[in-house]
Amino acid sequence: MYLPKTYEKFEKKFPEILKDYQQLGKSCREGGPLKEKCQDLIKLGIAIGVNSRGAVMSSVRKALASGSTPEEITHAVLLSLTTTGFPNMIAALGWANEVLDKQL
Repeated sequence: MYLPKTYEKFEKKFPEILKDYQQLGKSCREGGPLKEKCQDLIKLGIAIGVNSRGAVMSSVRKALASGSTPEEITHAVLLSLTTTGFPNMIAALGWANEVLDKQL
């Protein structure tokens, strides 16, 4: 899976912090009844809400890996329109399509 250079540098410089962070993420994912696919679509929505290009693109990759279709991912992005606004949704749609276009 693609990892940004900044992430790789962080991993080398702070391996213990990253290990703890990854464990926290694992605990959060295992802490409830939602299936991985649903979790990944929710995380995509959160990434859109904070207007994070990297998080949106990462979430799209993870959603695809857990079985979401491009149509489901696009629908999740469209749902953000009435919550985060048109400019934010359009930006997120562009970021999602950057990943989806590479997959097709």
